[in-house]
Amino acid sequence: MLTDCAHILDSFAPISLDEMSSIRLMNRIDTKYLASEDQLKQLLLMAQGEYMVQSINGVRQSEYSTQYLDDRFNTMYLNHHNGRLTRQKVRIRTYVDTGDYFFEIKLKNNHGRTKKKRIHLTGADTYVQDGAAQFLEEHAMLSIPLSDLNPKVANHFKRITLVNNAKTERLTIDRELSFHNNETGLDKSMDRLVVIEVKRDGNTYSPIQDLLREVRIFPSGFSKYCIGMALTTPGIKRNLFNDRIRKIEKITSTCL
Repeated sequence: MLTDCAHILDSFAPISLDEMSSIRLMNRIDTKYLASEDQLKQLLLMAQGEYMVQSINGVRQSEYSTQYLDDRFNTMYLNHHNGRLTRQKVRIRTYVDTGDYFFEIKLKNNHGRTKKKRIHLTGADTYVQDGAAQFLEEHAMLSIPLSDLNPKVANHFKRITLVNNAKTERLTIDRELSFHNNETGLDKSMDRLVVIEVKRDGNTYSPIQDLLREVRIFPSGFSKYCIGMALTTPGIKRNLFNDRIRKIEKITSTCL
């Protein structure tokens, strides 16, 4: 499937990282979908001609690593699990191919809008020296100081980024997802799952949504942090995520 996807992506017109700057969509509506590799192949075939693919030095599938932070009570995890509409995630994002690092706060309000605020870091572990404490104090919705946050779950995945020809939306496709829990030492792999996210201004038409319905890929909430925590933290509260985990298991036909 990797070869098949790579071959299909070769037929897409490229868009550079610099050209992507006009469609960052830092204040947006996100809609997530879960799919299989076979469904992804169908979707890419149908999207040819309608979308461009981000290309960095000729690479059309980029590697990402993310380290999530939370307090000792797992407050941000439990806020999501318990259905709190206004919530946040704090993370360090590494763009493996470019060597860029960011300290990020991902905020979601009760209207379903997502805002991402971030600062550039000099390294994956330099967020304390690079001013993350003040940044967190100024922009976070929850008043949890940086000194109370600890590394929880890290993930690694490959991302395909598509942009519609009108440059009004971005589509990210994450594959080969794996987790490592910093506290329990447990690892989990979901390398047969595909996580698709449509990121757009709520007022614009999204051509991909018609194609997603045609391939029978439907909206499904998915948090990499929360699912990673649920799968690698024995005893943590996860009952409200169990249906989602069973759906993932059905898609991937693997035992999680």
